[in-house]
Amino acid sequence: MKPTFVISCPFDTYSGYGARSRDIIKAVLATEKYDVKLYAQRWGNTPFGFCNDNPEWKHLMDLIVTEPLTTKPDVWMQITIPNEFSPVGNYNIGVTAGVETTLAPGDWVEGINRMDLTLVSSNHSKHVFLTSEFEKKDKEGNVINHIKVNKPIEVLFEGANTTTYFSDDKQSLIDFNIPESFAYLFVGHWINGDLGEDRKNVGLLVKAFYETFKNKKSKPALILKTSQVGSSYMDRDEILRKINLIKQTVNSNDLPNIYLLHGDFSDKEMNSIYNHSKVKAMVSLTKGEGFGRPLLEFSLVKKPIIVSGWSGHMDFLSKDFNLLLGGQLNNVHHSAANQWLLAESQWFNPDHGQIGYALKDMFENYKKYTEGAKRQAFKSKNEFNWDKMKDLLSVLIEKYTPNRPKQISFSLPELETITL
Repeated sequence: MKPTFVISCPFDTYSGYGARSRDIIKAVLATEKYDVKLYAQRWGNTPFGFCNDNPEWKHLMDLIVTEPLTTKPDVWMQITIPNEFSPVGNYNIGVTAGVETTLAPGDWVEGINRMDLTLVSSNHSKHVFLTSEFEKKDKEGNVINHIKVNKPIEVLFEGANTTTYFSDDKQSLIDFNIPESFAYLFVGHWINGDLGEDRKNVGLLVKAFYETFKNKKSKPALILKTSQVGSSYMDRDEILRKINLIKQTVNSNDLPNIYLLHGDFSDKEMNSIYNHSKVKAMVSLTKGEGFGRPLLEFSLVKKPIIVSGWSGHMDFLSKDFNLLLGGQLNNVHHSAANQWLLAESQWFNPDHGQIGYALKDMFENYKKYTEGAKRQAFKSKNEFNWDKMKDLLSVLIEKYTPNRPKQISFSLPELETITL
Protein backbone atom coordinates (compact mmCIF):
# COMPACT_ATOMS: atom_id res chain seq x y z
CA MET A 1 0.00 0.00 0.00
CA LYS A 2 1.29 3.43 -0.94
CA PRO A 3 1.78 6.08 1.75
CA THR A 4 -0.96 8.71 1.81
CA PHE A 5 0.02 12.21 0.67
CA VAL A 6 -2.69 14.83 1.24
CA ILE A 7 -2.24 18.33 -0.23
CA SER A 8 -4.35 21.31 0.86
CA CYS A 9 -4.03 24.11 -1.69
CA PRO A 10 -5.89 26.48 -4.08
CA PHE A 11 -5.19 24.32 -7.15
CA ASP A 12 -8.54 25.11 -8.81
CA THR A 13 -8.19 28.91 -8.68
CA TYR A 14 -7.05 31.48 -11.21
CA SER A 15 -4.06 32.68 -9.19
CA GLY A 16 -0.30 32.45 -8.95
CA TYR A 17 -0.67 30.14 -5.97
CA GLY A 18 -3.08 28.06 -8.07
CA ALA A 19 -0.43 27.59 -10.76
CA ARG A 20 2.19 26.77 -8.14
CA SER A 21 -0.17 24.21 -6.56
CA ARG A 22 -0.90 22.45 -9.85
CA ASP A 23 2.80 22.17 -10.65
CA ILE A 24 3.60 20.63 -7.27
CA ILE A 25 0.65 18.21 -7.39
CA LYS A 26 1.77 17.09 -10.84
CA ALA A 27 5.32 16.58 -9.53
CA VAL A 28 4.17 14.50 -6.53
CA LEU A 29 1.95 12.38 -8.79
CA ALA A 30 4.88 11.83 -11.14
CA THR A 31 6.84 10.02 -8.41
CA GLU A 32 4.14 7.29 -8.41
CA LYS A 33 5.07 6.61 -4.77
CA TYR A 34 2.03 8.05 -3.03
CA ASP A 35 -1.72 7.82 -2.77
CA VAL A 36 -2.42 11.51 -3.42
CA LYS A 37 -5.56 13.29 -2.22
CA LEU A 38 -6.46 16.98 -2.46
CA TYR A 39 -8.29 19.56 -0.38
CA ALA A 40 -9.43 22.48 -2.56
CA GLN A 41 -8.83 25.82 -0.84
CA ARG A 42 -9.74 29.41 -1.67
CA TRP A 43 -7.19 32.03 -2.65
CA GLY A 44 -8.48 35.45 -1.70
CA ASN A 45 -11.18 36.60 -4.11
CA THR A 46 -9.74 34.83 -7.15
CA PRO A 47 -12.33 32.71 -8.98
CA PHE A 48 -12.56 28.91 -8.93
CA GLY A 49 -13.03 26.75 -12.04
CA PHE A 50 -9.55 26.61 -13.55
CA CYS A 51 -9.48 22.81 -13.87
CA ASN A 52 -12.84 22.53 -15.64
CA ASP A 53 -11.83 25.37 -17.97
CA ASN A 54 -8.53 23.65 -18.78
CA PRO A 55 -9.15 19.96 -19.63
CA GLU A 56 -5.52 18.91 -19.12
CA TRP A 57 -6.03 19.58 -15.40
CA LYS A 58 -9.55 18.23 -15.01
CA HIS A 59 -8.31 14.89 -13.62
CA LEU A 60 -7.26 16.68 -10.42
CA MET A 61 -10.94 17.07 -9.53
CA ASP A 62 -11.14 13.28 -9.09
CA LEU A 63 -8.60 13.50 -6.25
CA ILE A 64 -10.61 15.90 -4.10
CA VAL A 65 -11.45 14.90 -0.54
CA THR A 66 -14.67 16.43 0.77
CA GLU A 67 -14.90 14.71 4.16
CA PRO A 68 -12.72 15.45 7.22
CA LEU A 69 -9.70 13.19 7.63
CA THR A 70 -10.30 10.27 9.99
CA THR A 71 -6.66 9.19 10.18
CA LYS A 72 -3.39 11.08 9.91
CA PRO A 73 -1.93 11.05 6.39
CA ASP A 74 1.66 9.91 6.11
CA VAL A 75 2.54 13.25 4.51
CA TRP A 76 0.51 16.44 4.82
CA MET A 77 1.31 19.45 2.61
CA GLN A 78 -0.19 22.94 2.68
CA ILE A 79 0.46 25.45 -0.10
CA THR A 80 -0.50 28.83 1.32
CA ILE A 81 0.80 31.68 3.49
CA PRO A 82 2.58 30.40 6.62
CA ASN A 83 0.21 31.76 9.28
CA GLU A 84 -2.31 29.20 7.93
CA PHE A 85 0.06 26.25 8.31
CA SER A 86 -1.34 23.48 10.51
CA PRO A 87 0.37 20.13 11.22
CA VAL A 88 -2.17 17.46 10.33
CA GLY A 89 -0.05 14.51 9.19
CA ASN A 90 2.70 12.31 10.50
CA TYR A 91 5.06 14.51 8.48
CA ASN A 92 4.09 18.08 7.58
CA ILE A 93 5.37 20.23 4.71
CA GLY A 94 4.49 23.89 4.20
CA VAL A 95 4.91 25.52 0.80
CA THR A 96 4.86 29.29 0.35
CA ALA A 97 6.14 31.89 -2.12
CA GLY A 98 7.37 33.73 0.93
CA VAL A 99 8.09 37.37 1.50
CA GLU A 100 8.31 40.41 -0.80
CA THR A 101 9.88 42.66 1.84
CA THR A 102 12.79 42.45 4.31
CA LEU A 103 10.77 41.19 7.27
CA ALA A 104 8.34 38.29 7.71
CA PRO A 105 5.39 38.68 10.11
CA GLY A 106 5.79 36.99 13.47
CA ASP A 107 2.82 34.68 12.94
CA TRP A 108 4.42 33.52 9.68
CA VAL A 109 7.56 32.51 11.56
CA GLU A 110 5.41 30.69 14.11
CA GLY A 111 3.60 28.94 11.25
CA ILE A 112 6.87 27.71 9.79
CA ASN A 113 7.85 26.31 13.18
CA ARG A 114 4.63 24.28 13.27
CA MET A 115 5.73 22.32 10.19
CA ASP A 116 8.52 19.78 9.82
CA LEU A 117 9.77 21.37 6.59
CA THR A 118 8.97 24.54 4.65
CA LEU A 119 9.63 25.00 0.93
CA VAL A 120 9.96 28.57 -0.34
CA SER A 121 10.22 29.83 -3.91
CA SER A 122 13.43 31.87 -3.74
CA ASN A 123 16.65 32.47 -1.86
CA HIS A 124 15.31 35.94 -1.06
CA SER A 125 12.37 34.43 0.83
CA LYS A 126 14.57 31.93 2.64
CA HIS A 127 16.96 34.66 3.77
CA VAL A 128 14.15 36.88 5.05
CA PHE A 129 12.56 34.05 7.04
CA LEU A 130 15.87 33.07 8.60
CA THR A 131 16.68 36.65 9.63
CA SER A 132 13.23 37.61 10.98
CA GLU A 133 13.24 37.46 14.77
CA PHE A 134 10.69 38.73 17.30
CA GLU A 135 10.09 39.01 21.03
CA LYS A 136 6.68 37.78 22.12
CA LYS A 137 5.33 39.66 25.14
CA ASP A 138 2.47 39.19 27.57
CA LYS A 139 -0.14 41.85 28.42
CA GLU A 140 2.20 43.44 30.96
CA GLY A 141 4.97 43.77 28.37
CA ASN A 142 7.15 41.01 29.71
CA VAL A 143 9.07 38.96 27.15
CA ILE A 144 7.72 35.42 27.25
CA ASN A 145 9.26 33.99 24.09
CA HIS A 146 11.86 34.73 21.43
CA ILE A 147 10.50 33.83 18.01
CA LYS A 148 12.77 32.77 15.17
CA VAL A 149 12.76 29.96 12.61
CA ASN A 150 13.90 26.66 14.12
CA LYS A 151 12.69 24.24 11.44
CA PRO A 152 14.28 23.40 8.07
CA ILE A 153 13.67 25.70 5.09
CA GLU A 154 14.62 24.74 1.54
CA VAL A 155 14.28 26.60 -1.77
CA LEU A 156 12.05 24.97 -4.39
CA PHE A 157 11.94 27.29 -7.39
CA GLU A 158 8.79 27.60 -9.51
CA GLY A 159 9.63 25.68 -12.67
CA ALA A 160 8.22 26.94 -15.95
CA ASN A 161 6.33 24.66 -18.32
CA THR A 162 8.48 24.89 -21.44
CA THR A 163 5.86 23.12 -23.57
CA THR A 164 3.44 25.96 -22.82
CA TYR A 165 5.77 28.96 -22.66
CA PHE A 166 8.22 29.16 -25.55
CA SER A 167 9.26 31.35 -28.46
CA ASP A 168 6.72 31.07 -31.28
CA ASP A 169 6.56 33.28 -34.37
CA LYS A 170 3.33 31.75 -35.71
CA GLN A 171 0.06 33.64 -36.05
CA SER A 172 -0.98 34.99 -32.65
CA LEU A 173 -4.19 33.90 -30.92
CA ILE A 174 -4.55 37.48 -29.65
CA ASP A 175 -4.95 40.45 -31.99
CA PHE A 176 -4.33 43.77 -30.27
CA ASN A 177 -5.31 45.87 -33.28
CA ILE A 178 -3.17 48.80 -32.15
CA PRO A 179 -1.29 51.19 -34.46
CA GLU A 180 2.04 51.04 -32.60
CA SER A 181 4.63 48.52 -33.76
CA PHE A 182 6.50 48.57 -30.43
CA ALA A 183 4.79 47.84 -27.10
CA TYR A 184 6.03 47.24 -23.58
CA LEU A 185 4.07 44.65 -21.59
CA PHE A 186 3.37 44.56 -17.87
CA VAL A 187 1.71 41.57 -16.15
CA GLY A 188 0.57 41.68 -12.52
CA HIS A 189 -2.05 42.86 -10.04
CA TRP A 190 -2.59 46.53 -9.26
CA ILE A 191 -3.28 46.41 -5.53
CA ASN A 192 -3.41 48.87 -2.64
CA GLY A 193 -0.96 51.73 -2.37
CA ASP A 194 -0.53 55.38 -3.30
CA LEU A 195 1.26 56.36 -6.49
CA GLY A 196 4.66 54.64 -6.42
CA GLU A 197 3.74 52.59 -3.36
CA ASP A 198 1.66 49.61 -4.61
CA ARG A 199 3.69 46.39 -4.57
CA LYS A 200 3.89 45.88 -8.32
CA ASN A 201 4.44 49.64 -8.74
CA VAL A 202 1.91 49.86 -11.57
CA GLY A 203 1.03 53.47 -10.81
CA LEU A 204 4.64 54.59 -11.07
CA LEU A 205 5.06 52.62 -14.31
CA VAL A 206 2.08 54.45 -15.86
CA LYS A 207 3.39 57.82 -14.69
CA ALA A 208 6.97 57.14 -15.85
CA PHE A 209 5.81 55.89 -19.24
CA TYR A 210 3.72 59.01 -19.87
CA GLU A 211 6.53 61.32 -18.74
CA THR A 212 9.24 59.54 -20.73
CA PHE A 213 7.46 59.59 -24.07
CA LYS A 214 5.27 62.71 -23.88
CA ASN A 215 5.68 65.09 -26.81
CA LYS A 216 7.87 62.58 -28.66
CA LYS A 217 7.39 62.22 -32.39
CA SER A 218 7.83 58.45 -32.23
CA LYS A 219 6.17 56.69 -29.31
CA PRO A 220 5.83 53.08 -28.14
CA ALA A 221 2.73 51.69 -26.42
CA LEU A 222 2.33 50.22 -22.95
CA ILE A 223 0.06 47.19 -22.51
CA LEU A 224 -1.09 46.52 -18.96
CA LYS A 225 -2.34 42.99 -18.26
CA THR A 226 -3.68 43.81 -14.84
CA SER A 227 -6.60 43.79 -12.44
CA GLN A 228 -7.22 44.40 -8.76
CA VAL A 229 -8.96 41.29 -7.44
CA GLY A 230 -11.01 39.80 -10.29
CA SER A 231 -12.29 40.08 -13.82
CA SER A 232 -15.52 42.03 -13.27
CA TYR A 233 -16.59 45.13 -15.20
CA MET A 234 -16.33 47.13 -11.98
CA ASP A 235 -12.75 46.03 -11.53
CA ARG A 236 -11.92 46.97 -15.13
CA ASP A 237 -13.54 50.41 -14.76
CA GLU A 238 -11.57 51.06 -11.56
CA ILE A 239 -8.30 50.27 -13.35
CA LEU A 240 -9.23 52.65 -16.18
CA ARG A 241 -10.12 55.32 -13.64
CA LYS A 242 -6.70 55.00 -12.00
CA ILE A 243 -4.92 55.31 -15.34
CA ASN A 244 -6.93 58.40 -16.22
CA LEU A 245 -6.17 60.06 -12.87
CA ILE A 246 -2.44 59.60 -13.44
CA LYS A 247 -2.78 60.84 -17.02
CA GLN A 248 -4.27 64.09 -15.75
CA THR A 249 -1.13 64.77 -13.69
CA VAL A 250 1.09 64.83 -16.78
CA ASN A 251 1.56 68.29 -18.31
CA SER A 252 1.03 67.42 -21.96
CA ASN A 253 -1.69 66.79 -24.51
CA ASP A 254 0.64 64.65 -26.61
CA LEU A 255 0.97 61.39 -24.72
CA PRO A 256 1.72 57.78 -25.68
CA ASN A 257 -1.08 55.21 -25.59
CA ILE A 258 -1.67 52.78 -22.73
CA TYR A 259 -3.88 49.75 -23.38
CA LEU A 260 -5.55 47.51 -20.81
CA LEU A 261 -5.88 43.73 -21.03
CA HIS A 262 -8.36 42.67 -18.38
CA GLY A 263 -9.85 39.30 -17.50
CA ASP A 264 -8.78 35.67 -17.29
CA PHE A 265 -6.48 34.25 -19.95
CA SER A 266 -5.36 30.67 -20.52
CA ASP A 267 -1.67 29.73 -20.51
CA LYS A 268 -1.80 29.38 -24.29
CA GLU A 269 -3.30 32.84 -24.64
CA MET A 270 -0.66 34.31 -22.35
CA ASN A 271 2.12 32.70 -24.38
CA SER A 272 0.47 34.13 -27.47
CA ILE A 273 0.49 37.59 -25.90
CA TYR A 274 4.16 37.23 -24.97
CA ASN A 275 5.01 36.21 -28.53
CA HIS A 276 2.91 38.87 -30.26
CA SER A 277 5.01 40.69 -32.83
CA LYS A 278 4.17 44.08 -31.33
CA VAL A 279 5.15 43.06 -27.80
CA LYS A 280 8.87 43.79 -27.73
CA ALA A 281 9.73 43.68 -24.03
CA MET A 282 8.38 43.15 -20.52
CA VAL A 283 8.72 45.86 -17.89
CA SER A 284 8.19 45.58 -14.13
CA LEU A 285 9.06 48.18 -11.51
CA THR A 286 8.13 45.72 -8.77
CA LYS A 287 8.97 46.63 -5.20
CA GLY A 288 9.39 42.99 -4.19
CA GLU A 289 8.75 39.43 -5.38
CA GLY A 290 8.68 36.10 -3.62
CA PHE A 291 9.54 34.64 -7.02
CA GLY A 292 8.09 36.50 -10.04
CA ARG A 293 6.49 33.80 -12.16
CA PRO A 294 5.40 36.00 -15.15
CA LEU A 295 8.99 37.23 -15.50
CA LEU A 296 10.27 33.66 -15.80
CA GLU A 297 7.59 32.66 -18.29
CA PHE A 298 8.14 35.76 -20.43
CA SER A 299 11.90 35.20 -20.42
CA LEU A 300 11.36 31.99 -22.41
CA VAL A 301 10.16 33.88 -25.51
CA LYS A 302 13.60 35.48 -26.10
CA LYS A 303 12.55 39.10 -25.58
CA PRO A 304 14.22 41.69 -23.30
CA ILE A 305 13.13 42.50 -19.76
CA ILE A 306 13.38 45.74 -17.77
CA VAL A 307 12.96 44.98 -14.07
CA SER A 308 13.85 46.11 -10.57
CA GLY A 309 17.14 44.51 -9.53
CA TRP A 310 16.04 43.12 -6.15
CA SER A 311 14.18 40.19 -4.55
CA GLY A 312 12.99 36.75 -5.66
CA HIS A 313 13.35 37.00 -9.45
CA MET A 314 17.08 37.60 -9.09
CA ASP A 315 17.47 33.82 -8.69
CA PHE A 316 16.75 33.30 -12.39
CA LEU A 317 17.19 36.68 -14.13
CA SER A 318 20.85 37.30 -14.88
CA LYS A 319 22.25 40.83 -14.54
CA ASP A 320 24.26 40.16 -17.70
CA PHE A 321 21.23 39.37 -19.85
CA ASN A 322 18.57 41.82 -18.62
CA LEU A 323 18.21 45.53 -17.94
CA LEU A 324 18.11 45.66 -14.16
CA LEU A 325 17.13 48.89 -12.44
CA GLY A 326 19.05 50.17 -9.45
CA GLY A 327 17.46 51.86 -6.49
CA GLN A 328 17.21 51.73 -2.72
CA LEU A 329 15.24 50.04 0.04
CA ASN A 330 12.52 52.10 1.75
CA ASN A 331 9.93 51.33 4.37
CA VAL A 332 6.60 49.98 3.17
CA HIS A 333 4.26 52.98 2.83
CA HIS A 334 1.25 53.12 5.15
CA SER A 335 -1.07 53.04 2.11
CA ALA A 336 0.25 49.58 1.17
CA ALA A 337 0.99 48.16 4.61
CA ASN A 338 -1.18 45.42 6.09
CA GLN A 339 -0.83 42.39 8.35
CA TRP A 340 1.52 40.76 5.83
CA LEU A 341 3.38 43.77 4.41
CA LEU A 342 4.67 45.25 7.64
CA ALA A 343 5.13 49.01 7.86
CA GLU A 344 8.46 48.48 9.67
CA SER A 345 9.78 46.31 6.81
CA GLN A 346 11.43 47.56 3.64
CA TRP A 347 11.16 46.92 -0.07
CA PHE A 348 12.64 48.24 -3.30
CA ASN A 349 12.22 51.72 -4.73
CA PRO A 350 13.67 51.82 -8.28
CA ASP A 351 15.61 54.94 -9.24
CA HIS A 352 13.30 57.23 -11.23
CA GLY A 353 16.06 58.45 -13.51
CA GLN A 354 17.04 54.92 -14.43
CA ILE A 355 13.43 54.04 -15.26
CA GLY A 356 13.16 56.78 -17.89
CA TYR A 357 16.57 55.98 -19.35
CA ALA A 358 15.80 52.25 -19.59
CA LEU A 359 12.44 52.75 -21.31
CA LYS A 360 13.87 55.26 -23.79
CA ASP A 361 17.10 53.38 -24.55
CA MET A 362 15.42 50.04 -25.16
CA PHE A 363 12.90 51.68 -27.50
CA GLU A 364 15.60 53.50 -29.48
CA ASN A 365 18.31 50.80 -29.39
CA TYR A 366 16.31 47.61 -29.20
CA LYS A 367 18.75 45.35 -31.03
CA LYS A 368 21.48 45.75 -28.43
CA TYR A 369 19.23 43.99 -25.90
CA THR A 370 18.06 41.06 -28.02
CA GLU A 371 21.18 38.90 -27.69
CA GLY A 372 20.99 39.02 -23.90
CA ALA A 373 17.31 38.05 -24.11
CA LYS A 374 18.20 34.96 -26.12
CA ARG A 375 20.83 33.93 -23.58
CA GLN A 376 18.37 34.46 -20.74
CA ALA A 377 15.84 32.27 -22.53
CA PHE A 378 18.44 29.49 -22.76
CA LYS A 379 19.23 29.82 -19.04
CA SER A 380 15.55 29.82 -18.04
CA LYS A 381 14.69 26.87 -20.25
CA ASN A 382 17.55 24.68 -19.04
CA GLU A 383 17.82 25.62 -15.38
CA PHE A 384 14.32 26.66 -14.28
CA ASN A 385 11.96 24.28 -16.04
CA TRP A 386 9.25 22.14 -14.46
CA ASP A 387 11.22 18.89 -14.83
CA LYS A 388 14.14 20.31 -12.86
CA MET A 389 11.71 21.51 -10.20
CA LYS A 390 10.06 18.08 -10.10
CA ASP A 391 13.42 16.35 -9.62
CA LEU A 392 14.40 18.75 -6.84
CA LEU A 393 11.08 18.23 -5.04
CA SER A 394 11.56 14.46 -5.21
CA VAL A 395 15.05 14.79 -3.71
CA LEU A 396 13.81 17.03 -0.88
CA ILE A 397 10.91 14.74 0.00
CA GLU A 398 13.22 11.73 -0.02
CA LYS A 399 15.76 13.57 2.12
CA TYR A 400 13.42 14.85 4.80
CA THR A 401 10.44 12.52 5.15
CA PRO A 402 11.17 9.74 7.66
CA ASN A 403 10.88 5.99 7.19
CA ARG A 404 10.62 6.16 3.44
CA PRO A 405 11.67 3.06 1.49
CA LYS A 406 15.04 3.82 -0.08
CA GLN A 407 16.83 2.09 -2.91
CA ILE A 408 20.14 0.67 -1.69
CA SER A 409 23.00 -0.77 -3.66
CA PHE A 410 24.97 -3.82 -2.70
CA SER A 411 27.76 -5.85 -4.22
CA LEU A 412 28.48 -9.54 -3.94
CA PRO A 413 31.94 -10.58 -2.75
CA GLU A 414 34.35 -11.74 -5.40
CA LEU A 415 34.94 -15.52 -5.24
CA GLU A 416 38.10 -17.29 -6.19
CA THR A 417 37.88 -19.50 -9.22
CA ILE A 418 37.91 -23.17 -8.21
CA THR A 419 39.65 -25.54 -10.60
CA LEU A 420 38.53 -29.17 -10.59
